[in-house]
Amino acid sequence: MSSNDRADSEDGSEIATSTEKLNSDTKSVLKFITWNVDGLDEEDLIPRTDAVCKTILNEQADIVFLQEVVPESAEYFREHLPEYQCLFGNEDGYFIGTLLNKCTVCYKGSQIIDFPTMMGRNCLKVNVVFQDKNLLLFNSHLESTRRGTNARKMQLRKIFKEVLVSPNDTTAIFAGDLNSRDKELIQLGGLPAGIEDLWISFGSKKECEYTFDLAQNDNLVMDVEVQPRCRFDRIYVRHSSPRQFKPTYFGLIGLERLSLEECFPSDHWGILSHFEVE
Repeated sequence: MSSNDRADSEDGSEIATSTEKLNSDTKSVLKFITWNVDGLDEEDLIPRTDAVCKTILNEQADIVFLQEVVPESAEYFREHLPEYQCLFGNEDGYFIGTLLNKCTVCYKGSQIIDFPTMMGRNCLKVNVVFQDKNLLLFNSHLESTRRGTNARKMQLRKIFKEVLVSPNDTTAIFAGDLNSRDKELIQLGGLPAGIEDLWISFGSKKECEYTFDLAQNDNLVMDVEVQPRCRFDRIYVRHSSPRQFKPTYFGLIGLERLSLEECFPSDHWGILSHFEVE
């Protein structure tokens, strides 16, 4: 199976391939979600995945980045989100997935960006059009844990380079569970010029900082005295010239427990962001 084949959806024949087929005139806001859905935890996997689906539908998301998808949850997304084209970075183990709203997003192509990894990680690059405006989408789940520091830094550097060479008329969004540590970004020379960290752009609000927050989310409890609180999940944007999308909202989702199972949809909070078309 080629890298490009892995990223193709099974129902591609039903996907609009021309912006003329999309009813985009009435939609002036792009709604974006990124979320590590913790498919590796088999406990309550289906009800948790169902809660993710309901959130996607309730938010009327146009583009969704998912991480830690597993075959069982991938099939659930395909079956219960027929409004979305589902592209996955692999089909075995656990992997990333990018979902595109068929009514608002025009799919133009995709590829897998491979990089050195001991954990089966990669980046799914997708080319789309929203309201006649080009976007390049980079969804990734970078290497985890302190032992993965060197690999994670190499992966981050590689994707930043890909983002920076995107065409000037194209908006590039790079997001996902990046397992980011600020000190590692500093060691790489800081955030590259021209790339925007949306959490910082919206005032670095404490209530939106920790996306992996085991002090508040008890789906996972570590055997440590103080539970970790980390900003692992991030959204980076490199705007087109001139700018075509204005970020207008940044907040966390998945904060409510499932009523029956009394757990959260994932051990990560998701991020919801809105972009106003300019």
